[in-house]
Amino acid sequence: MAVEVTVSTTPNEHAMKYTLNCPAIESGYKTYKNSAESGDCPVAKALFAIEGVEQVFLMADFVTVNKQAGAKWSNMESTVLSAIKASY
Repeated sequence: MAVEVTVSTTPNEHAMKYTLNCPAIESGYKTYKNSAESGDCPVAKALFAIEGVEQVFLMADFVTVNKQAGAKWSNMESTVLSAIKASY
């Protein structure tokens, strides 16, 4: 089954929510503040490889990506979406 992702804005201008049609994680939630913390999480590793990604939050069926203050979503949006789809 292909992963479908719905992108939503959040009240935080530096964060975007990516809702999946499959579980993002098995249970609970996870917050990664950098690549070193991402351990064996393929989606977090892929997202931290993108310039401008500052933090990754996973819960049930969504991934929230926070960008650095100077980064622009217009430069990152398609790459972030592709990284999420490729990781599931």
